[in-house]
Amino acid sequence: MEKQNIQEPVPFQFNQKIKKWLLIAAGIGLLALLWGILITQAPASRIWANLWMNALMFLFLGLGALFFWTVNSLGESTWQINFQRVLEAMALTIPFAGLFLILAFPGMGSIFEWTHTEHHDEILSEKSAYLNIPFWMVRFAIYFIAWSFFAFYLRKISVKNDFEPRETYLKKTRSTSGWFMVFFAVSSSMAAWDWLMSIDAHWFSTLYGWYIFSGMFVSALSVIIIITVAFKKFNILPNVNREHLHDLGKFLFGFSIFWAYLWISQFLLIWYANIPEETIYYITRKEHFNDLFYLNVGINFLFPFLALMTRNAKRQTTYLAIIALVVLLGHYLDLYLAIFPGAVGHEAASIGLLEIGLPFFYLAAFLTIFFVVFGKAKPVPQNHPYLIESSSYENI
Repeated sequence: MEKQNIQEPVPFQFNQKIKKWLLIAAGIGLLALLWGILITQAPASRIWANLWMNALMFLFLGLGALFFWTVNSLGESTWQINFQRVLEAMALTIPFAGLFLILAFPGMGSIFEWTHTEHHDEILSEKSAYLNIPFWMVRFAIYFIAWSFFAFYLRKISVKNDFEPRETYLKKTRSTSGWFMVFFAVSSSMAAWDWLMSIDAHWFSTLYGWYIFSGMFVSALSVIIIITVAFKKFNILPNVNREHLHDLGKFLFGFSIFWAYLWISQFLLIWYANIPEETIYYITRKEHFNDLFYLNVGINFLFPFLALMTRNAKRQTTYLAIIALVVLLGHYLDLYLAIFPGAVGHEAASIGLLEIGLPFFYLAAFLTIFFVVFGKAKPVPQNHPYLIESSSYENI
């Protein structure tokens, strides 16, 4: 394909209409929070668990996009260049996710049992060298400083190349992506232990880091698909074609199966070993969250597996976006099951207006930051050496 055949994207405008809808969504979320606090007078553990869960989902979208961006850069992939700015803008939401998590810090005592220094629990005492608040805070800071640095540095290189293209920028992107992958491999698992597995502090799983990563990546893929499809329809990303969406659909299909593989592997290992400290995790969820327990597997595995099995299904833009939305909601449910049984308990946990409404605030915040960042650069990386190849991409 010749360069002149590449369509010029329509400039993105973060207009008043979009801002109005985001403001309404944010208002719905805040009203749901006030409803939970003032009207239903939900237990403190439920309030804080909701804030923690939504902040983590916010983070997962940005961190999953940063992983996808860097793994493609490291592999010198060409196909994703036409929607790379979507990944960049999502990745730059990471620092704000950190701020939302910090806002939930006052509720750590309600979420994490190990923060109670007065306990006389032998198992928790043995883990205190790792699970103590000062060391936990240090790890939290290291994760976010490093993740934010990589996101901003890679974005800076990408935008610079629009104005003064140099081959060195491509090399810098590749080498920086390599360093990120090394840090991410360790930090993503440790963060999963710190922020989710330690909620059930007696319990442990050697597969947990990978399990949380798979859910995070599928969630991010879902949002990438939804935004890319929307931008394609509005000609903001005119050179994204069915071939690109087909590959995104294959990623969603494949990693949904990978998530299911890790889910059943973790379950079978714990069931077979039959160690009380391990089985309690599943007993709690099976006995007290039985419907959600099976619904989780149905939405996150059976649904995308059947819906995206055919080649044609992954090439229908609207259909693919709807599937991605359902899968995104499914992984929100998966995160609920990771947090609420341990942090809130089956007696106080429920899905009400608070759980349904509050995510609208975080969605509005995420999209506001995304749109602001996306609008600060060209919709596609100008002068990128792989842009022409990406625009003529064909899925074999």
